[in-house]
Amino acid sequence: MLVWIIFISFILVFLALDLGIFNRKAHIISAKEALTWTSIWVCLSILFSGVIYYLYANNLIDNPTSITPKTALIKYITGYLIELSLSVDNIFVIAVIFNAFRIPRIFQHRVLFWGILGAIVFRALMILFGVMLIQRVSWMIYVFGAFLIFTAIKMLVSHDKEYDPSKSIINRMFRKVFPLTATVENEHFFVRHNHVLMATPLFLVLLIIEATDVLFALDSIPAILAITADPFLVFSSNIFAILGLRSMYFLLSDMIERFSYIRYSLVAILIYVGIKMILSHHVEIPEWLSLSVIAISLGLGVLFSLRRKL
Repeated sequence: MLVWIIFISFILVFLALDLGIFNRKAHIISAKEALTWTSIWVCLSILFSGVIYYLYANNLIDNPTSITPKTALIKYITGYLIELSLSVDNIFVIAVIFNAFRIPRIFQHRVLFWGILGAIVFRALMILFGVMLIQRVSWMIYVFGAFLIFTAIKMLVSHDKEYDPSKSIINRMFRKVFPLTATVENEHFFVRHNHVLMATPLFLVLLIIEATDVLFALDSIPAILAITADPFLVFSSNIFAILGLRSMYFLLSDMIERFSYIRYSLVAILIYVGIKMILSHHVEIPEWLSLSVIAISLGLGVLFSLRRKL
């Protein structure tokens, strides 16, 4: 429990420093700044694998499945790569939402900051629920596996369909029950006009982003549960991927179309982890193979995307 408290405290302190010091004033995130923060989060995520090894080598955290420190390290890195790769589609959807509601770039960081806080809470609950399901209902792993394969096939055949956030249920319902300003009111989520409390488009966009993250988590949580059902490994790899998502958005949002083949990498990864879950009770797939398949899939997606633009 102490390790969990320290880890969560570290994340909260870093987020507080982010909004309170590094980004106290709203500003447009430059490509250079985004690259710097993306590099920082990737480096921290990789360095944390050493912490994972140390914790499991010294029995400082609950280890119900008695996995070795080396196995824990590989599972963490594999889970992190899965979550990071699935974040690419999330970045594209976030960009569409911001463009649809014409949110100025100077205020996008604030929306994503609070969106990440919500995502951490929702994913923690979903991870807890998912782990409990797999541990208590053994056949649920087949359901998760089939769902991932179905999602991959759906992603493959529906890639030309455009997402329109203005038609989302959240947008339609919110406008019916709460007054909304016509334009963005600086960086505020709520304002008062004629003594009436009104939400701004920033808050509506925040709600839609939170809802889409929950939908993406329905894919990503089962995907990482195919690698490990250890709660700390699942949670930590998820959190580091989420924390890096914001800076990745500002780095990739303007050039997401350049990496069109990444979608096929995601399809391959989802199909692989889906098959792995279905076969988990019958065939033991080595950890290094899962890590290799995911890394090669991502590498090929990036390589073909870059070659296409040459």
